[in-house]
Amino acid sequence: MGMDGSNFIVAFKAVVPIFVLIGIGLWIRRQKMLTDEELKNVNRVVFQIFFFTMMFYNVYTTNIGDIFRPRLVLFALAALGVVYTAAFAAVCWREASPRRRGAMIQAIYRSNFVLLGIPIVGNLFGDDQLAVPIMMIAVIVPIYNVLGVVTLELFRGGSYSLPHLLRGVLQNPMIRGALLGLFCLLLHIPIPAPVLKPLAHVAAATTPLALIILGASFRFGTTVDHRPQLLACIAARLLVVPGAVLTAAALFGFRGIEFATLLSVFATPCAVAGFAMAQQMDSDADLAGNAVVFTTALSSFTLFGWIFLSKTVGLF
Repeated sequence: MGMDGSNFIVAFKAVVPIFVLIGIGLWIRRQKMLTDEELKNVNRVVFQIFFFTMMFYNVYTTNIGDIFRPRLVLFALAALGVVYTAAFAAVCWREASPRRRGAMIQAIYRSNFVLLGIPIVGNLFGDDQLAVPIMMIAVIVPIYNVLGVVTLELFRGGSYSLPHLLRGVLQNPMIRGALLGLFCLLLHIPIPAPVLKPLAHVAAATTPLALIILGASFRFGTTVDHRPQLLACIAARLLVVPGAVLTAAALFGFRGIEFATLLSVFATPCAVAGFAMAQQMDSDADLAGNAVVFTTALSSFTLFGWIFLSKTVGLF
């Protein structure tokens, strides 16, 4: 088998398991095994309990040296700042409706890094190598949330306060789990094996369960009212943003798991949380929801393409 063949298999193995799990969720939806209310409750359990446990366990059991990658963090923050600024400027220039502006900006800068990015790195490098992308969650997710609130409030004409934003960030179970894990790790607080083992089981179940629930939550809405805006969001999220950021990352010399982590942050589809926030904050929830559904569906091809290309040119 030639080099391209082996690269094809690496890309295939990284992407297919994710979409098999989403497909199981779609089947659950089609068979009406869960009502919308039950789905909402399961989603809450996954977010509040499973994600908290996953973050705690992965941070607590990692080598502190693996977590600390200041150059990678600085690059990711700078790239996110550039992407957000460019999205803000481009959307405000082209789109007149304030309700749509917030939804579009969020769809462009905010990726589903936690749900789809983490398993991609796991499938490429093994689940024991997840310390680097897990560390990135603790950096990127709070900024996603703060930018989301600020952006949607701005185009709703509302106001926001720094204490309110910080409280919202600290209420995020992933952030709380990471902070508690770091606290226990730094203070060398021992957790007995009979307690740690079930936590490991919950952590391992988090991503598969979350992906199944994502599939079960999909609802295709009408696109008639906002087709050009939706197409712009899809192209920006899946092609323009990853193309620009990954090219810069390669030029800056990022390779291996660091490059794969950046791919998992910037090449994944729109975040489900973006739809929930658009609903709660009077933005265009239909556009936000369709952006999640269509970018997730199409990312099965684009993620494969980015991984195949990166592997072929020797970036990991």
